[in-house]
Amino acid sequence: MDTGSLGGILLALAGILAGLLLEGGHISQVLQPTAAMIVFGGTLGAVMLQFPFRIVRTAAVRLLRVFFYRDGGGDALLRTIVSFANKARRKGIVSLDQDLPDVADPFLRQALTLAVDGTESSELRHIMEVQIDSLSENEARIPAVFESAGGFSPTIGIIGAVIGLIQVMQHLDHMDEVGRGIAVAFVATIYGVGAANLFLLPAAGKLRQRAREDQRLREMALEGVISIVEGMNPRMIEIKLAGFQGSAAATPPPKTEAPQVVQEKRA
Repeated sequence: MDTGSLGGILLALAGILAGLLLEGGHISQVLQPTAAMIVFGGTLGAVMLQFPFRIVRTAAVRLLRVFFYRDGGGDALLRTIVSFANKARRKGIVSLDQDLPDVADPFLRQALTLAVDGTESSELRHIMEVQIDSLSENEARIPAVFESAGGFSPTIGIIGAVIGLIQVMQHLDHMDEVGRGIAVAFVATIYGVGAANLFLLPAAGKLRQRAREDQRLREMALEGVISIVEGMNPRMIEIKLAGFQGSAAATPPPKTEAPQVVQEKRA
């Protein structure tokens, strides 16, 4: 679980509710089902109008990646590729064919399949880079869904507030209820602005980071497979791929010269 995402949204909500209580308010004042229906229903409808339903459904599923993610994926991929490189160096690249069914990552499995089939490194790079671009373009649509929702929800919140004010104005003969009605009407604005700035837009940013991490892992896998095809030393492959993680952990330490012992001549 991404404790930063969960802790961030809980901290934001706690800060707002604490401010409300310190000002003498009550939580029940901001719990308005009608306002929530207007804001969230209207926002969802606008998003479905802008994006195909398939993308909206995929975005709803990918929302879990805001709070859950796979840690250490780069390290595991690095170890996997180095083990394949060692095996290919000892037994030949064709020996990797029996390991293909056990490769969980479809991108890495496809790249290894092309390598085992004898594809030239330049052609393999071209084929897989086209797939990287296609996957990146598809994944970029997911954060765009939440960005659009974050742009629609404040405006729809204003619409909800205006609807509430219209209802209030129709009952001006009960002046004792006008103030309470106006307060209730503006709850829709709180929902719209709060949903956009506390969840929708931050979620879009987090999903964009996740997509960039996935793209980095695919680029790392491609470079590793091409290095295996070109017969690069497994140790050099490890050092090369460690650069994708911004780590020099795989880099061997520099050699230091042994100190020279100076013997003093005795008189």
